[in-house]
Amino acid sequence: MENVKIHKAGSLPNIKAPEISFTGEVLISNYFECENPSKLIGATVFFKPGSRTSWKINPLGQTLIIIGGIGLAQCEDEEIFEIKASDIVQFPEGKRHWDGATPNQTLTYIAIHESKDGNAVRFLEKVTDEEYSKGHTLLNQNPNK
Repeated sequence: MENVKIHKAGSLPNIKAPEISFTGEVLISNYFECENPSKLIGATVFFKPGSRTSWKINPLGQTLIIIGGIGLAQCEDEEIFEIKASDIVQFPEGKRHWDGATPNQTLTYIAIHESKDGNAVRFLEKVTDEEYSKGHTLLNQNPNK
């Protein structure tokens, strides 16, 4: 298996997500970048309750595979929506969006995106508490979700 690259469980570092790009406690693990010519990048991201990304843009889009918990996500100028384990969420290329855990639940996902000219994600301003709280309203209006 000389052509196969295997990263054994626990061999890739866990890092605390940078406060400039995230709100709350967020852990990034299993971060990987494929070798050229591939531009694929991925990681497992764990959010504690109330934690979230800043607004961000992925030039070539982003796919989230939700593997645990319940979260919230939003594309700019659209409604906040709930995401939960087994959902696959695909954000379109170049569209401003954010995602994170609900106030009372953790969220874990695998994030996958491609790099364009060395840029896979551009973090923007933080999601305000007011913007995030609109998700609480959504959950309270739909308690059976």
